[in-house]
Amino acid sequence: MGCEEEVLRIKKKLDKMTASDGDQTQALDILKTLQGLPINFQVLSKTRIGMTVNALRKASSDEEVISTAKQLIKNWKKFVPDKKDDEKESKEEKKEKKEDKKEVKNSNNSSSSSSRPASFPSSSMPNDMRMKCREMLANALKLSSVDDPVDTIENLSEQIEEAIFDEFGKPEAAYKNRLRSRIYNLKDSKNPQLRENVLRGAISPKRLATMSSEEMASAEMKALREKFTKEAIDDHQLAVAQGTKTDLLKCGKCGQRNCTYNQMQTRSSDEPMTTFVLCNHCGNRWKFC
Repeated sequence: MGCEEEVLRIKKKLDKMTASDGDQTQALDILKTLQGLPINFQVLSKTRIGMTVNALRKASSDEEVISTAKQLIKNWKKFVPDKKDDEKESKEEKKEKKEDKKEVKNSNNSSSSSSRPASFPSSSMPNDMRMKCREMLANALKLSSVDDPVDTIENLSEQIEEAIFDEFGKPEAAYKNRLRSRIYNLKDSKNPQLRENVLRGAISPKRLATMSSEEMASAEMKALREKFTKEAIDDHQLAVAQGTKTDLLKCGKCGQRNCTYNQMQTRSSDEPMTTFVLCNHCGNRWKFC
């Protein structure tokens, strides 16, 4: 299950909690789970999880829930492109194009042609921005516990940025999001193996530039995703199994009498069957003999 699917699944749970009679006892645990997911701008845009978390913040009276929700929203705001920055980039592009035309006219002037950085020939991306991206990648790689030569780290960061730029070619959100996800995962203190693999050559710069969030994830995150997948399968199987709806059973979690029950023989044939119950209102499950 990808990050986007996990966030959508969590979003459904939070939506129920923000209802007037929603049970928010698990709100803090769910928010902490969100903190551990590699959420980027693309996931935020598609799932609109930020609006749901903000709604939970307003609906909750728990100070810790409110504080955690505020911190999540604050962290996610960093992923949202700033319109002012985009306008600044546009002006820089126009300025660079004018300079390019001037250099063509003065091609015989060696001093003019040498003023452009040699590592970024005819690039449509502002050079200073690409340099900044490479610096951020280098800083993420420097977090390694082993002291690696500066030139090795700079070379790796240049190759990673170059591979990403070759794929997108211009200052679009996709280029920035790809860089952010690499930097986030390289700096993840719970996933030092990824950083070491890049530094030691086990993962090439070109490979890192195209890896998915699932491929870069730490062992802990992969285990969490497997857990979510198993829970989703269990929920689906219980929901679609031939069951009987009843209002005779009351959910101990939300107090509603909207349940579906199934009976299965889980012990020896001479003993009573086990009854599995699903609350159709909040999704709570329990069993009794």
